[in-house]
Parts: sequence; structure tokens; C-alpha cells
Amino acid sequence: MMIRAPSRPCGSINESRRRATRRRLIASAGLLGLWSAAPGVLRAASPPAANAPVPATGTATVGLDGALLEETLKRAASLPTLHALVAARDGETLVEEVFRGPGLERPTNVKSVSKTIMAALTGAAIDRGVLEGVDQRIAPVLDGLVPTDADPRVGEITIDHLLTMRAGLERTSGPNYGAWVTSSNWVRYALSRRFVDEPGGRMLYSTGSYHLLSAVLTRASGRSTLALARDWLGRPLGIEIPAWTRDPQGFYLGGNNMALSPQALLRFGEMYRQGGIHDGRRVLAESWIETSWRPRVRSFFTGHAYGYGWFIARARGHLVYYAWGYGGQMIYIVPELALTAVITSDPTAPSGRNGYVRELHALLAEGLVPAAERGTARDAASRQDRA
Repeated sequence: MMIRAPSRPCGSINESRRRATRRRLIASAGLLGLWSAAPGVLRAASPPAANAPVPATGTATVGLDGALLEETLKRAASLPTLHALVAARDGETLVEEVFRGPGLERPTNVKSVSKTIMAALTGAAIDRGVLEGVDQRIAPVLDGLVPTDADPRVGEITIDHLLTMRAGLERTSGPNYGAWVTSSNWVRYALSRRFVDEPGGRMLYSTGSYHLLSAVLTRASGRSTLALARDWLGRPLGIEIPAWTRDPQGFYLGGNNMALSPQALLRFGEMYRQGGIHDGRRVLAESWIETSWRPRVRSFFTGHAYGYGWFIARARGHLVYYAWGYGGQMIYIVPELALTAVITSDPTAPSGRNGYVRELHALLAEGLVPAAERGTARDAASRQDRA
């Protein structure tokens, strides 16, 4: 346990099955919609103008209010599947709390936070010229992996469509996940799904889209996604990135099952908060951070906007960018308060349909955010330092 503040308190199914599936989705959406409706928790963010800048990080306070922080940690400790909570303000780690489960330095399955990591690798690939840009079509890169009888619309799918999960193909997540990962070729299986929307249409949450990104990265670079992650993120951030699941053709699973420690997740989040910089070294282009945090679609399940690998909402009026993995693996960034928080949880337990993720959102919106708002007045802190 560690709490520190600087010298202050701190269509193939039949119709009945289709209706049943839709009822389940609507029920889930109803639960998740409470995130926006309940007072104090995350609310849907109004999309800014297309060229709106990322909010400045100048803050009127520093640190975290000690009383509010203590109350927040007690609330976190009462959640039986929550493992760890780490938080930093202005680049200083103020909370490092392990309630149960692995330690802060031990990599743990971050589930769909892997999508956010994959989006970062995509930005790094574009910056290095490995990929042409988000409008690049993927079929030429995946030549030989696209089924010969694929729908011609596969040829229209771009990097942007994969990042926003708007490929139009039937989802490989949810009830379709098992059949996908037990298939003999995950890339071809994903590309052979029927189109339920046009490329560039609505968001269809699907790990298959991010797995296609992983295959594109490997094909375009001639290197495994693991090698790219270690080279482009692991080395500059000083974090461990263990090997993870691969498909039958050897492509690393894009969008699920990566393992990162809570401390590694905090470094990754802080790097995004600081515009792509870590320890004075550029890791990602600042323009990629800005474009990743630009609302592009809205999630049917959460009601929140989605950019490239990040959900976008508001807490107490502040823009919040967050990554979410099954079970309650979270990275929260609140640029206006220079606040980054990481939560890890039991990766085998659900977090959406049982309302657990709403509890995590509340820890941020009703705990850490007001604790940062109160904090210690920056002018007072400066006077205290001079004294």
C-alpha cells in the first residue's frame, strides 16, 4: 500500500434467436446507459469541432485532497473484484494501492485495453512510414489472406474503419467470439463474415477488427506485433511487454489478452496525457494523440463517443478519455486536471452487464476528480515550497 502527496494531504440464426439476442443487447445497453444518466458518474461528451485541440493541462490545484482520497480508497476496497488502483497528478504518482491480486509490477491480462495499445502501435507505424495513413485500404496489405470469395466490399475497408470498428463486417466479439478463436484462420474468418453495414457505417464492437490491424502491422513491417510493441512502446517507456496469444498463422491477437502491469499502464496513460512524451523522449506523435482523442463514433453499449482506441466522456464537466477491458481493466485520463488513473480487476469476472464498471466510473467521477479539483491551491503550494 502507498499513498503519497507532496507535503500535503493528498442473420444465420433464426428469428426467435435474433430477437432474444437483441433483447440481451438492449438490456446491457440499458445498464451501461446508466453511466451517463446517474449523477456524478461519466456522462456522454458532446462532440467538439473536428479541429478542436486537446484541452490544456494547466491546473489551479496540485495533489489530491486527502479526505476525499481516503474515502475513495475505502470505496475501492469494498469492491471484491478490484485488484489495484494507481493514480498520478502532474506527473507525480500519488496513489499506489493493491487491494488483492497481483502486485503493481506484475503484468496482468488487460483484456480489451489491448485495443488501445494496438491503436498506439498503428499511430507509431504511420509516423514511421510503415503505414501510409488511416485512409489506407487493408486488402492489398493482406494479399493472400483475403478469401478468394470475399465480398467486394472487403476491398473498401481502411485502417480508420478498423480503429473505429466500422468495417461493416459481422462482429467476432460477444456470442461470436468462441467460433472465431477456434477457427483455423482468424484473419480469413473475420474477413469472410457477412456485411451487416457498409464500411464506414456504425460502430460494431469487434475484436476481429483489431486483430486485422495486428495482421496489417505485421505484414507491412515484416515484424511481429510483439516485436513492434517492445520496440516502439516497451523500450521507450521502460515497461515489460510479455508475449501473448497468437493465432494459428502466428499473428499476435490484436485487441485482447495483452499483459501489462498497473505501473506500465500508468506510464502508457501518462505518455498520452503528455502529448506522446515520456521522460523527455517522444514516443508517439502529438498529432496522433489529438486524432485518437477526437470523437468519431458513438458506442451502442455505453452511449459514449469513441476515437482511436479510446472512449470519450465527461466527469463533473471535465473531458475524460478512457480505455476499458473486460473485467474492469481501466485507464482514465483527465487532461484538464493533469490526472491519470489506472484500475486493474479480476479479468475473469464481467464488468459491463453487472454494473461493476459504473462503480469504477464513480471512483473517478465522485472520488478522484473532486479530490483533484480541491487538491492544494497551486499558489499556496508554491509559497509552501519556497518556505
